[in-house]
Amino acid sequence: MTRLSVEFLAADATQPITSAGHAQLGIAVLAGIAVIVLLITKFKLHAFLSLTIGSLALGAFAGAPLDKVITSFSAGLGSTVAGVGVLIALGAILGKLLADSGGADQIVDTILAKAGKSGGRAMPWAMVAIASIIGLPLFFEVGIVLLIPVVLLVAKRGNYSLMRIGIPALAGLSVMHGLIPPHPGPLVAIDAIGANLGVTLALGVVVAIPTVIIAGPVFSKYAARWVDIPAPDKMVPSRPSEDLEKRPSFGATIVTVLLPVVLMLAKALVDIVVDEPKNHLQRVTDVIGSPLIALLAAVLVAIFTLGRAAGFTKERISTTVEKSLAPIAGVLLIVGAGGGFKQTLIDVGVGQMILDFSKDWAIPSLLLAWLIAVAIRLATGSATVATISAAGLVAPLAADMSTAHAALLVLAVGAGSLFFSHVNDAGFWLVKEYFGMSVGQTIKTWSVMETIISVVSLGFVLLLSLIV
Repeated sequence: MTRLSVEFLAADATQPITSAGHAQLGIAVLAGIAVIVLLITKFKLHAFLSLTIGSLALGAFAGAPLDKVITSFSAGLGSTVAGVGVLIALGAILGKLLADSGGADQIVDTILAKAGKSGGRAMPWAMVAIASIIGLPLFFEVGIVLLIPVVLLVAKRGNYSLMRIGIPALAGLSVMHGLIPPHPGPLVAIDAIGANLGVTLALGVVVAIPTVIIAGPVFSKYAARWVDIPAPDKMVPSRPSEDLEKRPSFGATIVTVLLPVVLMLAKALVDIVVDEPKNHLQRVTDVIGSPLIALLAAVLVAIFTLGRAAGFTKERISTTVEKSLAPIAGVLLIVGAGGGFKQTLIDVGVGQMILDFSKDWAIPSLLLAWLIAVAIRLATGSATVATISAAGLVAPLAADMSTAHAALLVLAVGAGSLFFSHVNDAGFWLVKEYFGMSVGQTIKTWSVMETIISVVSLGFVLLLSLIV
């Protein structure tokens, strides 16, 4: 995905819309982020409104003309939604078809049946595999709602430790959410930094696999010792496929879910291997491997392999698609406002300030990106807000980077955005309530798991930076 160009009212679009010095810009950044944090955490204002007000506050503190700040914010919002809005919508449709058709339940039941033959030793590995596969097209919150019934049922029926089963499932979902497109955070970071989506996806998978193993099945052994609680009966809801007469096959469901990933990875592979300009194979993969076509193809295939296979009528499929779009309105607005905030940061000159400072700092760009994302994550509680804001701040650092290192910069931001989820994160309370844990128990398990994901994935990102 190429970086989206934005025109400004300033006579020279390459110049910042304010002549403020570095000290004033630094104060403006802190003040703008502080406004967003206070509005989200203290006043419980929706993140869309908080980001909008925070962007205006940033411009005001930086001494920029308000009309130009509004133009920057609007341009950033529009370009971000134009770049990732359709992809988020297609991902939501695919996820809804997967859930409502019983395809997700089919994946779960098939893998659990295989894992059950091992006497339970393979169950944590089965849960992390299920969560990683299902987590590809689903938003994190949707994935939790979909998988929690399975986690609780497996723990209760098999007499397994709830943490031994639950942590791997949460790790799989969280890693996909933070590192792998087409989730909103990684998509926006790719767009802001100007990274190649296929390369980011390929390197993201390389980082995700060992990270999810360490934070999932390995860490769950210790989490089960620290927090030993039974599965709460009251939190076991019904599964979507219980009311269906038939479900899609396991093979067809797996092929459908992995189709967009395979197409995008194929494009990245051809780009790396083929050096000839205007090669016919490259032209074909450039089309079918573009995120829009890859996800659109998966949705069209899913209508038949998931919807029709479950016995859905044309009207039922249409209703499912319609219902999938309503819940993402808030996500689109938050992502768009985050893009507006990012563009405001760049246009007032903050990006250039970071670039100037980083030349004198002995901190690698990847580590700097991670630290910025960590700070915003701890303050706001939102992984998406942290990703969007940090990507905007560090985008200038990617100007002289190779394709691979720009992709690693995106992954460093994504890794930082997952650091230590605590009481200001909606996901923290979602996990706490579903698993019936106290605040302290949730910190010992969920919060520590998120921190492990963040630190371990950063470690693999830094390691890859020495190789690629």
